[in-house]
Amino acid sequence: MLLAYTRLSHIHGNIDDSITLDHDTRKKARIKSTTDTGIDIGVFLERGHPLLVGEILKTECGKFIVVKGKAEDVATAIADDWLSFSKICYHLGNRHTSLQIGERWVRFKPDHVLEELAENYGLSINKTPAVFEPESGAYGKSGHNHGHSHSHED
Repeated sequence: MLLAYTRLSHIHGNIDDSITLDHDTRKKARIKSTTDTGIDIGVFLERGHPLLVGEILKTECGKFIVVKGKAEDVATAIADDWLSFSKICYHLGNRHTSLQIGERWVRFKPDHVLEELAENYGLSINKTPAVFEPESGAYGKSGHNHGHSHSHED
């Protein structure tokens, strides 16, 4: 079994494998899974810092494993105009639910109440499975800057 204790934002070498995980699994500090080529892997990371799609895990034996997002059931609410989009973001944000925000679209875990709210503001709902990468929150960091340093391998 591969063991990974280190996460990197990038490397200057080759990626050896990948691991495809859904959002809920990427939030865990301890993960037992299988790489995309079928190798068992244990991931042991600092708590409170979810894995981001595109990050790289370095295993004890020096292999580099890139993290991929798994398409999962989500609801994507799509607005025709910026005012409706702004209003739904405000109301969904007040419900303290995890949201992924794009250009005039907002994505969340399926919830009939939230979907109905979005439809009441004139947004259409797309239920196509997609990778879910929600915002980190008001006090979190966005992108790859999430509160700890990364090693940079040559």
